Amino acid sequence: MSISIRMNEKELELIKKYAELNGSSVSEVMRKAILEKIEDEFDIFLYEKAFKSYEQNPKTYTIEEAKTLLGIK
Repeated sequence: MSISIRMNEKELELIKKYAELNGSSVSEVMRKAILEKIEDEFDIFLYEKAFKSYEQNPKTYTIEEAKTLLGIK
């Protein structure tokens, strides 16, 4: 699959130089950047969801209590 992205010459030159410095292609740099952005936003979403849950029930466990609850020795 192919995707087109419009950018100005300065932006393209910056990306090309970054790719060259890292021994990568422009395509690979763009793909990695997009996927990392998505993963970062998903991590933030999960954190916010977990924090809201914690605020509603602020019970915490020690490592030993967690191991016991999870059946880990």
